[in-house]
Amino acid sequence: MTDKRKISEVVVVEGKDDTANLRRFYDVDTYETQGSAISEDDLERIERLNDLRGVIVFTDPDHSGERIRRIIMTTIPTVKHAFLNRDEAKPKSKTKGRSLGVEHASYDDLEKALGHLTSNLDDDTDFDITHGDLIRLGLIGHTDSRQRREYLGQTLRIGYSNAKQQLKRLELFGITLAEVEKIMENYTCI
Repeated sequence: MTDKRKISEVVVVEGKDDTANLRRFYDVDTYETQGSAISEDDLERIERLNDLRGVIVFTDPDHSGERIRRIIMTTIPTVKHAFLNRDEAKPKSKTKGRSLGVEHASYDDLEKALGHLTSNLDDDTDFDITHGDLIRLGLIGHTDSRQRREYLGQTLRIGYSNAKQQLKRLELFGITLAEVEKIMENYTCI
């Protein structure tokens, strides 16, 4: 692959292996958080990078990655987000361990994630999903609610949310009730 696609924004990742995998396929600058210990200095640097070039948060689809994403989102709500589904972030080799990460993603999976960037919802829009809607759609309070939330997060490419965070995640990315209902019409029990 001689002509690498240029990514103009700075991509925030967790570590050097994530950077190495992205650079295999893209002409990209990254900011590495060095794992889940994100500091005030990191947040100041990321905010400055966002002001200068824009930032894409591309963390692992695990607890630490979601924690980093949440901290950055809270501090700098204008960043963009790329999400890998858990199966796209699994190591392809049995000898690589059981970790999930951007470093394990294939070119096709990276393209899907970077091709479906999401950003924070503007404050002046009307969010139309209620807690009752989530119950009615089986996303909360049902035996298969976790699987339903995983399906919804994968389909929308906004990552997984637990029951307490589901409504907030949907609102954050400006997802409408009509979008959720349409996606959940296609859900089949696994």
